[in-house]
Amino acid sequence: MVTVRTLVTGGVRSGKSMVAEKLLAEMAPHGSATYVATGPSIDDPDWANRIAAHRDRRPTSWSTVETRDLADALEALTGPALIDCLGTWLTSALDELDVWEAPRESWQEALHQRTSAVVEAWARCPHDVVAVTNEVGWGVVPEHRSGRIFADELGRLNQDIARASDRVLLVVAGHVLPLSQP
Repeated sequence: MVTVRTLVTGGVRSGKSMVAEKLLAEMAPHGSATYVATGPSIDDPDWANRIAAHRDRRPTSWSTVETRDLADALEALTGPALIDCLGTWLTSALDELDVWEAPRESWQEALHQRTSAVVEAWARCPHDVVAVTNEVGWGVVPEHRSGRIFADELGRLNQDIARASDRVLLVVAGHVLPLSQP
């Protein structure tokens, strides 16, 4: 059996999560799959609505793992899975390392260790997996340091995950553009 690692990237509200959910449903024809939710739990009605919309679309046969330890979650998988999303996972990692005002030298190695662990776990995963991420860098360089840090680090993570993937798909306005295929 061939294992396929698929990265689905695109802009906010491009339809990438729905595309990824459809791919996972095809990978798990008997319905057993894991949805790995990496987003934070925050007290924000808009965020809660987004989470609810994602939950409502998922089949009830899928299990959900809510975690910020993505490398361990990948290692623990027992079947096909969807990671949604690398951007929210990275934001949590950046928050935990308190990078926003700190000098880059004080956190860069710790972040590199975390992102490397995720990329290595992704590459070793013996199951079909789909990861959703946000495509960054198609606009101006962010005005604020926090935006630049996020864009730089997510861009690096996306490139590393893409290199370790069998297939990379770009979603634009709900349309899928294959960037690489198995």
